[in-house]
Amino acid sequence: MTPQALLFDVFGTLVDWRSGLIRDFELHFKKHPCDLDPALLADAWRAEYQPSMAPIRDGSRPSTKLDVLHRENLFKIADRFGFPLGDETDIDWLVKAWHRLPAWADVPSGMAELRKQAICAAQSNGHIALSVNLARYNGYSWDAVLGAEVVGTYKPAPESYFRACDALDLPPAACMMVAAHNSDLLAAKACGLQTAFVRRATEHGPGQTIDLEAASGMDLSADSLTELAHKLRNEIR
Repeated sequence: MTPQALLFDVFGTLVDWRSGLIRDFELHFKKHPCDLDPALLADAWRAEYQPSMAPIRDGSRPSTKLDVLHRENLFKIADRFGFPLGDETDIDWLVKAWHRLPAWADVPSGMAELRKQAICAAQSNGHIALSVNLARYNGYSWDAVLGAEVVGTYKPAPESYFRACDALDLPPAACMMVAAHNSDLLAAKACGLQTAFVRRATEHGPGQTIDLEAASGMDLSADSLTELAHKLRNEIR
């Protein structure tokens, strides 16, 4: 079945969180000198991402915007590694680094091509403002912004996929999850969605060892959104 909607993971799939965080830690440390490796801190901040969402998935914490979690996680790693945060303005600027992450080079043109073929919607753990700001910062557009704020939980909870499809008034089989992470895609597949793996072999840096290939059973695999658009146009129809 040709998908009527493409639901996109954002962090890692569309935007390069690691280089963006490294860039902004480097800028922060020009104002607040520190000898720590910005790459170490970027990886540590990202590592707090999934654990901080677990209480929301299991219902022990109310739904919370990702900016709040990122701020809490920033304080955690600052305390662990002992680096200066500066004043509230500096802290807010660092938290908003997640709103300034650079897109992979293929994303603006690839997204434009994909939007000619299907509804393209953010299905990110980021809140609406975050998804909108990343799109505006990088010059691509959404038909809809779904994700945690709309569905009331975080991926890979099954409700996140079912409610996203329902928000578009489509059955899961008519939707395709697009992600660089096999865990996300396998969870979506278990909910009946079609799946497309987009390879981002340096998301975690030059020594990346995970998500280098699509897991068994993915409907499509591509090295870019441009290639995905080509495959959707020529292989599924």
